[in-house]
Amino acid sequence: MRPFVRLASLVTLTALVSTALTACSGGSGSDPDTVKVSFKQSTDNSVKVMDTYLDGIKKEFEKAHPGKKVELVPIKAPDSEYYTKLQQMLRSPKTAPDLVYEDTFLINSDIASGYLKPLDPYLAKWRDWENFIDTAKAAAKGEDGRTYGVPDGTDTRGLWFSKDVFARAGLPADWQPRTWDDVLSAARTIKEKVPGVTPLNVYTGKPAGEAATMQGFQMLLYGTGDGTADPLYDKASKKWITAGKGFEDALGFVETVYREKLGPEVSDALDPNFATAVRGELLPRGRLGIALDGSWLPQDWLEGSGHEWPEWSKELGLAAMPTQHGQAPGKVSMSGGWTWAIPAKAANPDLAFEFIKTMQTKANAQKWYVANSGIAVREDVAADPAYVRAQPGLAFFTGLVAHTHYRPAYPAYPKVSVAIQEAMEGVTTGDMSVEEAARGYDEALKEATGGQVIGE
Repeated sequence: MRPFVRLASLVTLTALVSTALTACSGGSGSDPDTVKVSFKQSTDNSVKVMDTYLDGIKKEFEKAHPGKKVELVPIKAPDSEYYTKLQQMLRSPKTAPDLVYEDTFLINSDIASGYLKPLDPYLAKWRDWENFIDTAKAAAKGEDGRTYGVPDGTDTRGLWFSKDVFARAGLPADWQPRTWDDVLSAARTIKEKVPGVTPLNVYTGKPAGEAATMQGFQMLLYGTGDGTADPLYDKASKKWITAGKGFEDALGFVETVYREKLGPEVSDALDPNFATAVRGELLPRGRLGIALDGSWLPQDWLEGSGHEWPEWSKELGLAAMPTQHGQAPGKVSMSGGWTWAIPAKAANPDLAFEFIKTMQTKANAQKWYVANSGIAVREDVAADPAYVRAQPGLAFFTGLVAHTHYRPAYPAYPKVSVAIQEAMEGVTTGDMSVEEAARGYDEALKEATGGQVIGE
C-alpha cells in the first residue's frame, strides 16, 4: 500500500505543478491593472471558506479601485504539495503571482531563497500595522530583521473528543487529562468498550507533512522537560538540538498509539488526505474518539461549508494537551499561522499591498478570523466582545495562547520538519525502533543544517 501512496502523490504533484505553471503562464505582469492572488484551496470540494472570503474581498477591492481587477489563482493540494507547487511558481517572473499565501513555517526558507519581497516600506506607511501583536509580526520576520508577510491570524492546538463515544466508553464528559498516560488510558478504554471507533488520531509520517510535525510530534515534544528551553533549537548557539530523551519519549508515544492499534490503520494515517477525512467524516459521524488537532476545525462545519454541523459544540468536548507527566505549566500548545506575502518577482507589488490593506481592515480581518476559526492577531479584534462570542471554542483556544510555543522557523526548518516526519513514519509502520528512528533523525538533522547541531 505504501509504495502506491508515494507514487500517487508524486504523479499528483507533477500534475499540480504543471497546472500551476500553466495558470500563471504569460507572467503576472501581463496586465498592470490586474493583481493575481494565489491561495491554498481546500482539498475538500465542499469547503469553500477561503474562496468565499476572497471573492468578497475581490468585489470590495474592485469597487474601491475602478479600473483594477483581481484574478484569484487557487492551488488545490495537500499542505506538502502546496508548498512545493508554490515554490515552483515563485522562481520565475513568468509564473510568480502578485500575492501569495505563505505558511509561517516556510517563510524564512523562501526569504533565504530570495523568493519574497520585504514589506517594510509599505508597513511604515500603514497605520493598521500598529494593531498587530508582536508575536505575529515576529513570525513573518526574516533573520535580516525585515518583515516579509502580513499575518492573517494564528492558531492553537488541543484535544477534541466525542462526547457520545466517551459516554459509551464510560469516560467523563468533562474530561481533562493531566498526563500523557491519561490520554493513552482513555484511548485504550475506547478501544475496549467501543468497537468500530478509532480511539485516537495523532498525525504522522511524510504524507501528512507539517500536520505530523506540528499537530503530532511537537505537541508531544514541547510537553517534555521543564518547558523553559526550546527542545528543537538553541538560540544562544544558533544550533539545532539532536534527539535526546524528550525526543525519544515523543516518538515512543507515537509508537505506542500505532503498535497498540489505538490510532487509525497505518494505510489511512499515511494517506495525504487523511486530515480531510478526520474533519469531514470521522469526527462528525462519531467514528473517532479523540483527535489531537487544531483550533481551525469548525471552519469545515459552519453554514455554507458543505459539511454543516451546527451541533458540533454540543457533541464535541475540548481539552488541553497535557505535559508528559503533568509537570508545570501542565498544558502545551503549538502556534503557527499564515501570512500574505509579495513575491520578489511580482509584477504588481504596489497593487498587491493595496489588496492586503483591503483584506486587513478591522472588519474584514474579524470576518476572516470567524469564518476560518482563527485566533485574532489584531489587538483591536481580540478585544472586541463580538469576536469572542462569535463562535464556540474561540475562548478556549484563545486561552491556550498563554501556554503556546512557536516553531523555530529558520531557513533549515522545512528540512528538519521532514526529518521528524520520517522518524515518526518509521515508528508508525514498525520499520524502526524508537532508538533507530532517533539516530536516523540525528543523521538527517546534520545534513539539513550543515552540521550545525548540539546535543540536548
